[in-house]
Amino acid sequence: MIACNHPNSFLDSVILDTLFKQSVWNLARGDSFINKTVKKIFASLKILPVYRTSEGVENISENYKTFEDCISIFKKNGIVAIFSEGKCINEWHLRPLKKGTARLAIKAWEENLPAGRQGIPLQVLPVGINYSSFTRFGKNIFLNFGDIITANDSDLNIAEGLQHQSFNEKLKKQLEGLVYEIPKNDKKAQSAKLEIKPSLFKKIVLSIPAATGWLIHLPLYLPIKKIVWKRTIKNDHYDSVMTGILLFTYPFYLLIIILSLWMILKCWWVVFLFLLIPFTAWSYIQLKPQLDK
Repeated sequence: MIACNHPNSFLDSVILDTLFKQSVWNLARGDSFINKTVKKIFASLKILPVYRTSEGVENISENYKTFEDCISIFKKNGIVAIFSEGKCINEWHLRPLKKGTARLAIKAWEENLPAGRQGIPLQVLPVGINYSSFTRFGKNIFLNFGDIITANDSDLNIAEGLQHQSFNEKLKKQLEGLVYEIPKNDKKAQSAKLEIKPSLFKKIVLSIPAATGWLIHLPLYLPIKKIVWKRTIKNDHYDSVMTGILLFTYPFYLLIIILSLWMILKCWWVVFLFLLIPFTAWSYIQLKPQLDK
C-alpha cells in the first residue's frame, strides 16, 4: 500500500501510477461516483470510492465494501494508493492524517487467510509528493520515499483505537521528512527548495525554439486556461484539470496544424513537425518560470 500526501488532486494518482510496472488501484472521493456508468468507468481505471461524512452519512457504509475490495487486491499482491490526509489542498505542508490508512493496513494484517495462516504480509510505503507549482503547466516534481512499515512495527494486541493512533504516529513521522514544509508566501524558500535553474548553455541553445513554442501553443493553452480557471477557482483541482484536458486536446491540436500546413504547402517534410513542434514546447518548459506567482 502506498501512503501518500495529497497536494494536487488526481494528478497525484497519475504520477504514482507511472512509477510502477504493476497496476496501482487508487481510492477517490465518493461523490465523484455519480451513477452506475461512471462507477464502471472508474472501476475499469482501477479507482475505488471512499466516502467522507461531508458527502452523506448514508454513504459511509459503502467504505466497508471498498475496504473489502482492497483486501482482495492485497491478497493477490496488488498495490493500492491511499492519500492519508484525506482532502486535497495545494500547499507545501503535511496535514493531520485520517484514520483510513491505519484501518486498512491493520485490517489486512489481521485478516484470516486459508490454511491457518494469519494476516496478509502487507507493506506500507510512505511517499511524499512535492510540486514546484500548482498553476503552471510543466513543473518540477520531487518524489521522496520513506521506509517500509510492516506488521512487525505495530502492536496488534492493544485496543483498536490505540492501534490506529500508533500507526498514524509512525506514518506521520515518516511523511514529515518527505513532505516539504514551505509557507505559501515564502518565495525565497520555495526557490531554494523547488527551483532548478537552467544552465547558461541551455538558455542559449533553447531560447529560439522556446520562443517559437510559446507562440505556437498559445492559441491552445490560453483559452483552456481561462475556462478551467473559472471553473476551478473555488477548489484545488486547477492543475490536474489543466493537465488532463491538455493531454487529450494536444494531439488533435498538433494534427490540425500539420494537416493545415500540408494542405497549403503540399510538402512531405511537414511530417517532421510531429517531432519539431513538441520539441519547441519542451524547450519552453525548460526555460519558463517554475514557481507560482
